[in-house]
Amino acid sequence: MAETGHGVPRSPGRVVVAGASMGGLRAAEQLRAAGWTGTITVIGDEPHMPYNRPPLSKDVLAGTASFESLAFTPRASAADVEWRLGTTVASARLDERVVGLDDGTELAFDGLVVATGMRPRRLRCDGPSGPGSGRHTVRTLADARGLRDELTRPGVRVVVIGAGFIGCEVAATAKGLGVGEVTVVDPEPLPMLRPLGELLARSLHRRHEERGVRFALGVGVAGLEGEDRVTGVVLTDGTVLPADVVVESVGSVANTEWLDGNGLDLSDGVLTDEQLRVGGHPNVVAVGDVARFPNARYDGVPRRVEHWSIPTDTAKHAAKSLVAHLVGSVAQPAPFAPLPTFWSDQHEFRLQSFGAPALGVADVRVLDGDPEGDVLVGYHCDDRLVGVVALGGPAATTGAARYRAQLLAQPALIS
Repeated sequence: MAETGHGVPRSPGRVVVAGASMGGLRAAEQLRAAGWTGTITVIGDEPHMPYNRPPLSKDVLAGTASFESLAFTPRASAADVEWRLGTTVASARLDERVVGLDDGTELAFDGLVVATGMRPRRLRCDGPSGPGSGRHTVRTLADARGLRDELTRPGVRVVVIGAGFIGCEVAATAKGLGVGEVTVVDPEPLPMLRPLGELLARSLHRRHEERGVRFALGVGVAGLEGEDRVTGVVLTDGTVLPADVVVESVGSVANTEWLDGNGLDLSDGVLTDEQLRVGGHPNVVAVGDVARFPNARYDGVPRRVEHWSIPTDTAKHAAKSLVAHLVGSVAQPAPFAPLPTFWSDQHEFRLQSFGAPALGVADVRVLDGDPEGDVLVGYHCDDRLVGVVALGGPAATTGAARYRAQLLAQPALIS
């Protein structure tokens, strides 16, 4: 077992991975790939082994994917990893190298991987709440199953709060299930305006409306009507939208409370350095969307990135950094410089992105096609291409993939 305190760790030692989603799994696999032969203990609050979350708002909600199809199969090299599922990491004393679990157990560690991810932000307004109230989020398998049961009720009226990726995906899936009334509410004037810019936001708005999704844009939520169950959504302009089901897609909150008291910057996730090390502790790293890291490919400003590629990219780099410290290696990887990647399926079209389009929304150029159909858009910062996004069918997404090599070939701005 790993030693508590600052003494020399006994070989082989233990690495604790706090979080058992995709980031936690990839961290365990990459620790083995980086040469760690000691114990790896992964702790997760869900009872399931890690699974793929993006299909929750699409295939699982639509009833076309089973849990078995979502579950990741760990690599053979990680077959000896210890999994403690249905358990939450409740506290940490980083100087003492100890984490506390919600059942009172304490685990000593030599290395720690922070992979506790995010949880859905909830509406703060008056109205019904709790199980059976008709209020839903989409983050876990249980969330998706519960919402699907509601969406298949005849005549159900759905209001989605938030016109981001998840909100628009849920709205599209609901229409695909035959829900008659689906309304998306957002204080912005267009869906997904901040990450994509006006050109694609207008195109998305039009495509959703053509398929029967309604929008209430430029307004917020003042409250929810109903006693035990939601019957309506009251908007800030006084409008009341009848609703049997409300889906709250209003952002995420980082699961970092268990790290309180360690002198860390937890203002937006866990701040790391360019090697994904946390707060001056070289034996602690962060991975996945809880990590706020500088990206040497761009401007070096620490940001969290909630894209599908980030758990794998951060896990690979963080594992090398952590193992190098634990084995006493003086060699360090080059500064972390990932190329973020995501896609979003809505109705029968897809958004495919490479790079960091949000950094270039002030300079958006059509590279190919037309916003009325298949279109490929480039995002520029100081005349440098920083991201590409395709919207449409297979031809458009194939075009975006061709730019991936060009983005990867650009030299990092921070060395």
